[in-house]
Amino acid sequence: MQEYIQDAMTFVREYGRPYLFITFTCNPKWQEITPLLLPGQNAIHRHDITARVFKQKLKSLINFITKLHVFGSTRCWMYSFEWQKRGLPHAHILVWLVDKIRAENIDSLISAEIPDPSTDQLLLDIVTANMIQGPCGNLNRSSPCMVDGKCTKRFPKDFTNDTVTHVDGYPIYRRRSTENGGQSFIKTISNADIDIDNRWVVPYSPLLSKTFNAHINVESCSSVKSIKYICKYVNKRSDIAVFKIENTDVHSPPLNQNDEITNYKIGRYVSSNEGVWRIFGFPIHERDPAVIHLAAHLENGQRVYFTNNTELDRAINPPKTTLTEFFELCNRADAFGAFAQTLLYSEVPRYFTWAQKRKWIPRKQG
Repeated sequence: MQEYIQDAMTFVREYGRPYLFITFTCNPKWQEITPLLLPGQNAIHRHDITARVFKQKLKSLINFITKLHVFGSTRCWMYSFEWQKRGLPHAHILVWLVDKIRAENIDSLISAEIPDPSTDQLLLDIVTANMIQGPCGNLNRSSPCMVDGKCTKRFPKDFTNDTVTHVDGYPIYRRRSTENGGQSFIKTISNADIDIDNRWVVPYSPLLSKTFNAHINVESCSSVKSIKYICKYVNKRSDIAVFKIENTDVHSPPLNQNDEITNYKIGRYVSSNEGVWRIFGFPIHERDPAVIHLAAHLENGQRVYFTNNTELDRAINPPKTTLTEFFELCNRADAFGAFAQTLLYSEVPRYFTWAQKRKWIPRKQG
């Protein structure tokens, strides 16, 4: 995780702050999932299908953003997976664009309003099914987002007629009331009809929502906090489960009731969705372009791995590192050596590749 955070901060140092923060959640009602279920089964019974389909959908979403340039030309991207207890998998995606999204262009890319049914009924159905938060608060105290009587997502939002930028790096999106041209619809919760307006809409991209028919929260951001969020902080650990061991055999002597170490165990909690994902060997983190880790050490201070049979050879011939080979590259008496002398150590991977022979080789492309 520490290396992943350092890779993310390398993107920030090279390209600046990310421009888009996208949360993509699996939809168990996708047409790629439901036909493969047996009679009486739901998506929760086939985590293998959910994992395979969501992996392909995520790959398609990344290609849709980076190759079709729906938000503009992209510099780089990265994502991190997350599972909420027994919930469906979702990916947090950060995208760096070549051209910055200006405040006057946000409304054309991101919306936080209910679509007009007379204009786009399909988008209305997708938004009302996937992009409505809660409702929570006084309307629904039992909502999962409620903690200590307040919504952790800060819903409902306030009405506003125009999108404005905010000091925390995230804009305040346009949310018009029904008196000013906004839309609303009726949602039934616990046998009660509730009028839902734009205060409950999660920001989304109309194009992405119609294309993938899922919960895709799209935010225009300009803060490094998004890096910390998807990396989940350096010191945050995995979920923990405490369980008790009991002897169910009536013929065996009972366990010592005072032995808490024997009776109780603490282990890492992994949901069934995450377990299937890891069994398949699917990546948890991914980024593009690649980040090269450069060694930094004192003279003859590089890390050495050896066994009883190789300790003498390792001491006489220590392994080569990216730093020692950078010095060798600069000492070459050809054009590449002269060019390397004009580069900083951190600039070398842009023009040279670290080959399996543990030496810097000039790039043939790029």
